[in-house]
Amino acid sequence: ALTPWARLAVAPGSCVLSDGLLGFEVLEKLGYTHKVVLAPRGKAGTEIEPFKWLNVLLGNLKTALSGTHHAFKFAKYARRYLAEVQYRFNRRADMAAMVPRLAVALAQTRPCPKWMVLGKADVRT
Repeated sequence: ALTPWARLAVAPGSCVLSDGLLGFEVLEKLGYTHKVVLAPRGKAGTEIEPFKWLNVLLGNLKTALSGTHHAFKFAKYARRYLAEVQYRFNRRADMAAMVPRLAVALAQTRPCPKWMVLGKADVRT
């Protein structure tokens, strides 16, 4: 299952760190270096340097998704919500510029009809 993703997302010759999940075994067959980092259970496992920020990111995503899930039909709008999370994550280093950059993107985007924004099933006449 990781083969298509690895070919698209991992640069040739990369070293991939993992927790040893069996699915990562295929990476060595594809020519990548695969190093297993065994983490202790509990809080100590989240403090290992290679995985520290990954754990922060996953924790933030879980918190955001659990709160958002109750606010709207998550299954229906998950793709849009995850795109918004990706937008904020990719621009997290310069929070002050995020709103002006969004305004520029909105100004340069062509108008789209309501049915494209909401989906055909949501449009009420």
